[in-house]
Amino acid sequence: MSKSKLSIIIVNWKTPELLSQCIDSIVTDALQKEFDIYVVDNASDDNSVEIVSEYYPFVHLIINDDNVGFAKACNQVIPLTDSDYILLLNPDTIVTNNAISRLVAYLDNNPKAAAVGPKILNPDGSLQLACRRSFPDPKAAFFRLTYLSRLFPNNASLARYNLTDKDPNSELSVDALSGSCMMVRTAAIEQVGLLDEDIFMFGEDIDWCWRLKQLGWKIVYRPDAVVYHYHGAASRLRPIGATINLHKGMEVFYRKHMADKYPLSFNLLVYCAIWFRAFVFIIIAYVKQYQVQADPKNVFRVNVINYQAINDSALDEKVDDKASTLK
Repeated sequence: MSKSKLSIIIVNWKTPELLSQCIDSIVTDALQKEFDIYVVDNASDDNSVEIVSEYYPFVHLIINDDNVGFAKACNQVIPLTDSDYILLLNPDTIVTNNAISRLVAYLDNNPKAAAVGPKILNPDGSLQLACRRSFPDPKAAFFRLTYLSRLFPNNASLARYNLTDKDPNSELSVDALSGSCMMVRTAAIEQVGLLDEDIFMFGEDIDWCWRLKQLGWKIVYRPDAVVYHYHGAASRLRPIGATINLHKGMEVFYRKHMADKYPLSFNLLVYCAIWFRAFVFIIIAYVKQYQVQADPKNVFRVNVINYQAINDSALDEKVDDKASTLK
């Protein structure tokens, strides 16, 4: 069997409808025959596995007995592949207008780049700020958590974490991308190692980018590739656990890469701030009784199409044909 250009890894947990739409969008790409698609199902206990097996026999399906987290699930696949590039892709995304091919072409033509990511948009068409970031050192994190970066989005110092002072339509060399859609060169992975499994979810992307940058690799944001992301489709099913995972990721990243630069007293203050923030968000989640809307997939699909992200009518037909099965 010939070597594939790209291996796409999708980690799924209880989002069968969105997963189906995601795969449908992948196969509209001009180079889709050069892609290997892997779906790792983290014990969804729904019809996710059946849908992939029945409608997508070309997908490599790995079924876990437990929810092992995002990083560990991705790491199950990476050693199995022999492709030039790896694409981490969330199941609640829709890739548009040959976005994947555009990212592949960039890595083909830029051998010093280890990773490249697209412009990621929310379903309403607004920019998802996590798709191009600086590393969250204490100063950048402070400006973000105190909302100073939002009050002054065009101030280069205050907006350093989310880079809101930069043109979202221009290519940009960045510190970190979003793991919801991030393409990484396999040769770079062989140097830096796999994702950190101490991070269950949230933060493994920044950690990976940090290690790549430490080895001198470039990380690039490419706005000519556009992906829509229904952010947090799975985490909305477990808001308390997701909040804990998010803040554990913050703690692990800081401890690994920042803590040795500061005195113990400052580090303790940072850890207290992280977990105080987690406590506040857990209380908010309880008060709001945060839960998924009845049919988020339809909201996602309608909004994305309204913003003309997908102009391939074949994709719409595929989604509609399966509608009765997926209900």
